[in-house]
Amino acid sequence: MLYLVATPIGNLGDISLRALETLRSVDLIAAEDTRKTGRLLKHHGIDTPQFSYHEHNEQQAVERIVGALRGGRSVAVVTNAGTPGISDPGFTAVRRAVEEGLPVSAVPGPTGLITALILSGLPLHSFTFRGFAPRKTAARRRFLEVDVDSPHTLVFYESQHRLGAFLADALAVYGDRPAAVANDLTKLHERVQRGTVGSLLEAVADRKLLGEFIVVIGGCR
Repeated sequence: MLYLVATPIGNLGDISLRALETLRSVDLIAAEDTRKTGRLLKHHGIDTPQFSYHEHNEQQAVERIVGALRGGRSVAVVTNAGTPGISDPGFTAVRRAVEEGLPVSAVPGPTGLITALILSGLPLHSFTFRGFAPRKTAARRRFLEVDVDSPHTLVFYESQHRLGAFLADALAVYGDRPAAVANDLTKLHERVQRGTVGSLLEAVADRKLLGEFIVVIGGCR
């Protein structure tokens, strides 16, 4: 069995009992970063063997996962934080397992985009998750323009290095819509700023930014 196991996005206490049971019982853990996952495992007294599964070794790692599954062993896929496959490794392993008729199951839990969305104060009845935008301005604006007329709330991931540029392009493309910016979710210094795209751009301009951010923007009205 291939298990996709969600892990905490911040607070270690957010891991589920089923996730811990699964990580203890599987034969192998395919981890995005074995050092980070190792700290989580040590915290809970789990000594299941790990191997790396990240964007730079994805093909080899998936072959190892599939080989283990064919041999009757169980594998859990975990990422650094949150749910595997959501802007993180996981999709390719699931696709291969499904193509080969191998069993797949999910152990649900924390997901950054859902946490940010429900804290944003913006409409929840329908939303579009867009993940990370391109790094360069022209490509990023084309990426944003796809949803310029969408009525759905939009959710994006962005790094500390490009948050200001992202918000500037979002303002240019969407106008000054209601929005929220979240980071350090579930951690001690959790922060969610709400306002409009323009006011949030001003708010982050003079701040020292750390970590990854989740940007939620209201849909077209």
